[in-house]
Amino acid sequence: MRVKTGFVRRRKHKKILKLAKGYYLSKSKVFRRANEQVIRSLYYSYIHRKERKRDFRKLWIMRINAAVREFGLNYSRFIHALRKLNINLNRKVLSEMAINEPEAFKKIVEQAKIAINA
Repeated sequence: MRVKTGFVRRRKHKKILKLAKGYYLSKSKVFRRANEQVIRSLYYSYIHRKERKRDFRKLWIMRINAAVREFGLNYSRFIHALRKLNINLNRKVLSEMAINEPEAFKKIVEQAKIAINA
């Protein structure tokens, strides 16, 4: 006696169609189209999880650069001075400081300026 797919196929199809909910036209109703779109969507979400990290780093760098230019420096010189001073703050923390703690950020920039001039 052969074994037929039975409920296993229906369960797989329901899982895919549930993931495809909200897609346009046949992509949310027809299993084959839905499956293609779900595979593509999962691939895109994987890639964009990686890209999000790059995007945030870019944003932090832009914020730091904008904040440092008010004090007459640019981003690359500022980071170089921090390395010289052995101040190990990452870009996320520096950008948050520039926005939320301007006084503390100003002190760090002044230290960096001294290190550059020395």
